[in-house]
Amino acid sequence: MKRISSILISVAMLASCSAGETGVVLGDMQPKAYLPVLEGKRVALMSNQTGLAGTTADAPHILDVLLEQGVNVSLIVSPEHGFRGTADAGEKVGNSVDEKTGVEILSFYGGTLDIHSPEFLDKFDILVVDIQDVGLRFYTYYVTMYRLMDACAAGGKKVVVFDRPNPNGSYVDGPLMDMEYASGVGRLPITTVHGMTLGELARMIVGEEWMDTKDVPEDFLTVIPCLNYTHQTRYELPVAPSPNLKDMKAIYLYPSTCYFEGTKVSLGRGTEAPFEIYGHPDMTGCTFTFTPESVPGAKNPPLLGQLCRGVDLRDIPDEVIIENGMTLSYVIDAYNKLGRPEDFFGNGRFFDRLAGNGWMRRMIIEGASAEDIRQAWLPDVETFKKTRKPYLLYEE
Repeated sequence: MKRISSILISVAMLASCSAGETGVVLGDMQPKAYLPVLEGKRVALMSNQTGLAGTTADAPHILDVLLEQGVNVSLIVSPEHGFRGTADAGEKVGNSVDEKTGVEILSFYGGTLDIHSPEFLDKFDILVVDIQDVGLRFYTYYVTMYRLMDACAAGGKKVVVFDRPNPNGSYVDGPLMDMEYASGVGRLPITTVHGMTLGELARMIVGEEWMDTKDVPEDFLTVIPCLNYTHQTRYELPVAPSPNLKDMKAIYLYPSTCYFEGTKVSLGRGTEAPFEIYGHPDMTGCTFTFTPESVPGAKNPPLLGQLCRGVDLRDIPDEVIIENGMTLSYVIDAYNKLGRPEDFFGNGRFFDRLAGNGWMRRMIIEGASAEDIRQAWLPDVETFKKTRKPYLLYEE
């Protein structure tokens, strides 16, 4: 924590909101905490279909809640997958207007949004972030938040984060990012599973000076924390955070199975169980099969129309998946069942970006076990835990 004494990170607490509440109270469920901060301001809202002001699928969207409370929402910024969360991974989504409210939507993945331009920054006074993350370095929502925070700092705008639980927030795992490998699927020097909420991560971004903080005011960042929440709270998401994370088992397996994105193996995109299965037409020793098809959210999945032989992970209990943490055992299993082909990782670049380094892929090729590789990153985990500790808002 480098500048905590000179940069006050304001945390708006409203303990009275928890009176009578037995479940988690999200940041966006606390209007008495955030309305004074937003009063008289033009608000840019970074959100998508997960921005529900409640913990059930029928809860109202925060956009509607803000407008009903008289907040001037002048702009919506949508992340990967679009404001409605239906676009494919990395698919470009054009700018539009929200049909229900008439609020302008600028797409971060539309290819035309210059967030440092006066044209963008002149549209609002304060940025509100209300979006459900899943706690992985390669999940892109935090990258969008980070880049918008950086633009706001440079443009004299303030940031408010309506905090939400991290469904993978009970542990820290994986190596620290080597910034040589920074990309759209990894932007900060954090472990793969960072165990932080977006509010905590935003505090860390400011405190560790991962953006230009020399001219930001003391009240640049306000976090509206969750109530009745700790990092050990098991929180089930009411809606899918993105098209291919369809249920909690996929979210729990995601830290391990996402690495298949950097290989020739299918992780089940185009099936009913993406991130919960893996396979390839040439895998041996497998009785489970599946065939990827073109479906909404996976219009052109890898190995489209090909019968894949592989492994079904859906019978593993959630508690076991969480206890095992991030593991490369599935990738290594597929590598061995395909006969360790030279083209397994393609040119290796995307796998290395997901890993945040080049040594994990080399260890797999050299025959290291998943446990050997875990032992290599454990010192990073302990280092990161110490660095992040001052920024945590919730009991570990």
